[in-house]
Amino acid sequence: MPTEQGDHPTNTSAARRVTGPQRPWARALAITVAVLFVISSAFPAAAGLSKNTAAFPKLWGRLDVGLAFVLGILALVITALAEGKVNQQAVAATYRAYRILIHGILVMLVVFFLAGDRITWINCLTGFAWRAWLLAYSLPAWFTAFGSNTPG
Repeated sequence: MPTEQGDHPTNTSAARRVTGPQRPWARALAITVAVLFVISSAFPAAAGLSKNTAAFPKLWGRLDVGLAFVLGILALVITALAEGKVNQQAVAATYRAYRILIHGILVMLVVFFLAGDRITWINCLTGFAWRAWLLAYSLPAWFTAFGSNTPG
């Protein structure tokens, strides 16, 4: 059945595909979350490399927790925005990213064996673990918000 705009039927896969971010600010939000994720990940890295975290200013801990809270909220917002809009292209991009990110486990094992005694794991492991879970959980929604599902 033709549409008003042309001779393309509405039941094709191209017509059912979500074409880009549904809100004009979704891409900006996705970029903000990515930047915040990188900045937030620096806190457990610095804590793991430090031998004396008590020497850090109190603002350091508050900033870490505050940024982590904002990151969690924004990741949930992106996940809610993308609910029902994640298509096959975003899923494919997610699996490609998972294949790359899974090597991070191997890298962490190598770091553990080569420099494990120089890293204070108790200070950083929890921070890295929940951020890794958040990344794995919200990555399909992030790709959708960023616009990886645009045609072509």
